[in-house]
Amino acid sequence: MNIFVDRTLCDNHGQCAISAPDVFRMNTEGILEYDEVVDDALHNDVEDAIDVCPVQAIFILNEG
Repeated sequence: MNIFVDRTLCDNHGQCAISAPDVFRMNTEGILEYDEVVDDALHNDVEDAIDVCPVQAIFILNEG
């Protein structure tokens, strides 16, 4: 699946990195980094990250 983080919305809170550390991570400057193409096996983790994002900046573009 492909995911997208809207950088105009993202405030680098890092909640997604806690929910889905195999997909999202904070770099040494505290800026979010993430994998744009994610294995479908991580779907539930990505959904959790979407749910906990305080600014709703994470989107699934396509699945499968």
